Amino acid sequence: MKKLTAEFIGTLWLVLGGCGSAVLAAAYPELGIGFAGVALAFGLTVVTMAYAIGHISGCHLNPAVSIGLWVGGRFDKKELFPYIIAQVLGAIAGAGILYLIATGKSGFEIGGFAANGYGEHSPGGYSMLAALITEVVMTFMFLIIILGATHSKAPKYLAGLAIGLGLTLIHLISIPVTNTSVNPARSTSQAIFAGDWAIGQLWLFWVAPIIGAILAGLVYKFISPETE
Repeated sequence: MKKLTAEFIGTLWLVLGGCGSAVLAAAYPELGIGFAGVALAFGLTVVTMAYAIGHISGCHLNPAVSIGLWVGGRFDKKELFPYIIAQVLGAIAGAGILYLIATGKSGFEIGGFAANGYGEHSPGGYSMLAALITEVVMTFMFLIIILGATHSKAPKYLAGLAIGLGLTLIHLISIPVTNTSVNPARSTSQAIFAGDWAIGQLWLFWVAPIIGAILAGLVYKFISPETE
């Protein structure tokens, strides 16, 4: 329960910090933080939680990460589904807090609510195929970074920084395409509040990250001389 509670809190913080920056600060007139600010916010949530709860739960904060670590031989299968449930619930709680804050402003319209999308719901109007490729590749690279940075032979104490910067870079690349998911829990939480089209397109943001994570787990097992 300690591990699951840590994953709940960590994923809540990921959504509140990352999606919160997008909803509350990115489009603020003249002083908005823009895409770069949102990308940095997501990275900072991971860095801060990596050092806060990494020693408790491993700081996955993402069903795709848990699946990729399991495929890569770094996570126990019996903990997989409890972790995913805790992550999704934490993400929904984070989105709920964000909703309560955002609706405190007069005239607020929920709009996309930082949900992930493709086609007309892609920030740059990218197709479903482009979104699928983006999410698979970005999640693949994210898991390669995680598996490498947390390896026993990697420089100690720097894993959180490498992973957080990796997520920042991923967002800098892919926000225009899908609003960047690489995390089914994050996508689910925002889709619940955005509703309608976001729910209809949510399947892609479960399928693509999981495919990318599985591929990364298999590839890293092949290229790494040791599992740990």
